[in-house]
Amino acid sequence: MAVNTSPESPLPVGEVSRLIGGWIDRLGAVWVEGQITQLSRRPGAGVVFLTLRDPSYDISVSVTCYRQVFDAVADVVSEGARVVVLAKPEWYAPRGQLSLRAAEIRPVGVGELLARLEQLKKALTREGLFAPERKKPLPFLPQLVGLVCGRASAAERDVLENARHRWPAVRFEVRNVAVQGVHAVPQVVQAVKELDAIEAVDVIIVARGGGSVEDLLPFSDEQLIRTVAECRTPVVSAIGHEPDNPLLDHVADLRASTPTDAAKKVVPDVGEEYERVRLLRDRARRCVAALVEREERGLAHALARPSIEDPHRMIDDRADHVADLLDRGRRCLRHQLDRADSELTHTHARVVALSPAATLKRGYAVLQKADGHAVRDPGEVAAGEALRARVSEGEFSVRVDT
Repeated sequence: MAVNTSPESPLPVGEVSRLIGGWIDRLGAVWVEGQITQLSRRPGAGVVFLTLRDPSYDISVSVTCYRQVFDAVADVVSEGARVVVLAKPEWYAPRGQLSLRAAEIRPVGVGELLARLEQLKKALTREGLFAPERKKPLPFLPQLVGLVCGRASAAERDVLENARHRWPAVRFEVRNVAVQGVHAVPQVVQAVKELDAIEAVDVIIVARGGGSVEDLLPFSDEQLIRTVAECRTPVVSAIGHEPDNPLLDHVADLRASTPTDAAKKVVPDVGEEYERVRLLRDRARRCVAALVEREERGLAHALARPSIEDPHRMIDDRADHVADLLDRGRRCLRHQLDRADSELTHTHARVVALSPAATLKRGYAVLQKADGHAVRDPGEVAAGEALRARVSEGEFSVRVDT
């Protein structure tokens, strides 16, 4: 419930603390899950002090319990263990501190952890975070590799030594982080984000050696999984050994069974690549030699053909035939011309024989009236009419007498 205050009528600190305590008292008992980061169990003391931490969000809260409550699980609970606590929130007014008063503590067993991980895996799978189409291909030859691992760890040594043995020129951007415990998740998440923000980093390797299910829990944390899913840079998961399978393996773009395997999958071997180049060069040389040899055989076969070996022979073989055809053509043309000349002479003779001029040469004359019409009938002329007489050698005038 809100409290009405003003600069003129403020609440005393004690009253504010009392009100906060009243609100917290109404919350009642709750079940809380977390990881024990500090454990204070003084000999003879009736109260045990714990610090319960949420590794995903880097939040801690103090927990107190009576000795007999903790003694019930003292053999199986220690710092770093994950527990479920039934506790009631308490407000310590003199210091303004919030704590939890535990009435029951239950350790989270491996079976329960695995069941929760399986539920989280199914939920993330439904979201599509593990889909194969989201996987990004690794570069063939990364120039700068980001490495997230424990400080001076065997995983770091395995990745660096094997990668530089395979390709001496490869460079690394290393981020040393806690790889187990309460600080592991926030540090690994921060390291992955930093490396992903560096444009020159071509691929990121998250590496850790083997361990128990509890030790590898940070690499199945939902916050880390979502961070890796959002990376623009390809991420390689190299957590534990071959049987280990944290959720990071599913969201990563490539899973390596060990840190050594990660180095082999990320960085090519210079000797193997040199041998591959040599084999490809030999193969290319053989292909080119075979092509040249095939073309040489084809060229030799073409040059061996008679038309190429003696190109004038075909012309010579056809020359006599062409000459015969030319001769034949000339004879045919001459015959046609002679026949046409004979026909022309004969026709000319007939035309001459039948022409009016030939008739006039035989002594005939053609009488024409003044208008040029030929006289064919005596009745066409009248007495005294002047006519023109046309003969072979010319013409003259005549007059009709009767």
